[in-house]
Amino acid sequence: MKKPVQITDTTLRDAHQSLWATRMRTEEMLPILEKIDNVGYHSLEVWGGATFDVCLRYLNEDPWERLRTLKRHAKKTPLQMLLRGQSLVGYQHYPDDVVERFVAKAVENGIDIIRIFDALNDIRNLKVPIKAAKQEGAHVQAAVVYTVSPVHTTEHYLETALRLAGLGTDSICIKDMAGLLSPYRAYELVGLLKKHTNLPVQVHSHYIGGMAVGVYLKAAEAGADVIDTASVPMAFGASQPPVETVVRAFQDSQYDTGLDIHLLFEIAHYFEELRKKNGYERGITRITDMRVFDHQVPGGMISNLVSQLEEQKALHRIQEVLEEIPRVREDLGYPPLVTPTSQIVGTQAVLNVLTGERYKLIPGEVRSYVQGQYGAPPATINAELAARILGDKEAVTCRPADLLEPKMAKLEDEIQDLAKSQEDVLSYALFPQVAKKFFEFRKETGGNVNNGIMSTVAAEPKTQKPAAGAAPNGKADTVQKEDSKVNLKEVKELIKMLDETDISELTLESEGVKVSIRKGTNLFAAANNAVPVVASAPAASPAAQAVQEAAKATTAPLQTLAPVRGENVVEITAPMVGTFYSSPAPDAAPFVKNGDTVTPGQTVCIVEAMKLMNEIEAEVTGRIVDILVENGQPVEYGQPLFLVEKH
Repeated sequence: MKKPVQITDTTLRDAHQSLWATRMRTEEMLPILEKIDNVGYHSLEVWGGATFDVCLRYLNEDPWERLRTLKRHAKKTPLQMLLRGQSLVGYQHYPDDVVERFVAKAVENGIDIIRIFDALNDIRNLKVPIKAAKQEGAHVQAAVVYTVSPVHTTEHYLETALRLAGLGTDSICIKDMAGLLSPYRAYELVGLLKKHTNLPVQVHSHYIGGMAVGVYLKAAEAGADVIDTASVPMAFGASQPPVETVVRAFQDSQYDTGLDIHLLFEIAHYFEELRKKNGYERGITRITDMRVFDHQVPGGMISNLVSQLEEQKALHRIQEVLEEIPRVREDLGYPPLVTPTSQIVGTQAVLNVLTGERYKLIPGEVRSYVQGQYGAPPATINAELAARILGDKEAVTCRPADLLEPKMAKLEDEIQDLAKSQEDVLSYALFPQVAKKFFEFRKETGGNVNNGIMSTVAAEPKTQKPAAGAAPNGKADTVQKEDSKVNLKEVKELIKMLDETDISELTLESEGVKVSIRKGTNLFAAANNAVPVVASAPAASPAAQAVQEAAKATTAPLQTLAPVRGENVVEITAPMVGTFYSSPAPDAAPFVKNGDTVTPGQTVCIVEAMKLMNEIEAEVTGRIVDILVENGQPVEYGQPLFLVEKH
């Protein structure tokens, strides 16, 4: 009996996420999209996963506009996305109202099939997104996340699939994100799921260990309905098997896909030229890659690890990280390594290696995971680590999202000045810092678009942007002025600005020298409206001399913070390359400010790196005497962030 296997094409989502760190632009997809649409695929996976984050963070593209654009060009083939359950396309759980609105907008903007999974196979985290997708009329495909551990048994997978079927899903996917599924295991699992759920079964596997084509052949024999492949220039290695190979393998069999292999090679030629143009390597399976059977790191995670370690200037330590990952995974109760738990485990492993001490720095997401805010771990978490992280906090035992208050109305108020649509509000809900930067970029460029996509070339801003803390009337509490030289004229001009405006402080920064000219109530009155000047500069420097002269000219008392780096002053440095954030949210108060007293373990800032918000803590008791980095500024590994005068 003939039973053709259908194919989902992952080229425009998972394939370039696995090999190209999700860097394909929308404008690079459009020239070939009509041919892809004519192949006769079951669906095109084009959205979700890391595409949303990367569009905003790295490509300066609006992910919603990408989806609408692709939908306009793909008129025949259903569009599919990957949804991380209650985490949507982010790395934490979101309130139910955000989940429901996001799913509704995804369908409204062009998604036909939603593959929904939870990293821990915790069914509680899938109920709301599945219900929302069903209400919007999408095809709901619930995924069983496959991995290998002492607790991930055949019984576990069958029970998970049966519970998913009970939620009214339209099909089941075996999601083998690390290429760990073996051919005969696939045959067994597909057969069991087909027999007991009576639902279509789709198999998703990665080539990294070299078993995926065999997995697809045996899965088809067991009754699998759909399999996932990619165009050959973006196949192999950490990606999916090549569609060309799979189509040929099934030819002249009862599972023959019926796809035109000549058209597939035309498409492959386009992507091969694009690959060469952008300088990306082909996907290959190295001996070290085959160690996936030991470390179990999925394909997309490996490419991200390489990218992240390159950013940290520590790519030479990747082997140490790969060896540390299984240890961290065991400590955390054997979570499957799929987003967001892959980022949680991977980032902790990187930090353990880079800091030279296991769990010296623990990201907030790891703390949240241990507390149960992502769901129930498959196995018991290391008791000593759990006690260290939780302290006197209680573990979460309910559905984590039950603890989250509705948020959409508050978010709409927060971002109303920059958001142009409900889709913008949702982008902000998922990635507040990143989305706000994108909206500001969009505003600065005047909304310039190229083929419907936001231009990636930022226009020169016409006016200087107000610093953080700008008042509603447009006047700022603090303004920064940067120039290549500090001279008397500039300092006098700054002092004059203080006299004539409501500005309370001005900062002149150049060549590592920072001069703050501050208007203070008591000193201001005592000096007969003179302006107190604070200079954090060597006494012999031109900057300090300029300030001295300006101070004399204005009868302002001069205070010099000397020496800034005295014996009793210590640095808080960045433990990784990333982006510095002074507050937990764009409109929130900063963690600390100059003059604040800090104690060991107190959060002083966030360094966003490797897709996680890493809280940086003070290690001594003391007073913040200088904050050396501006909010939103990129920082390097080991770069000083704060100066603390020890008590």
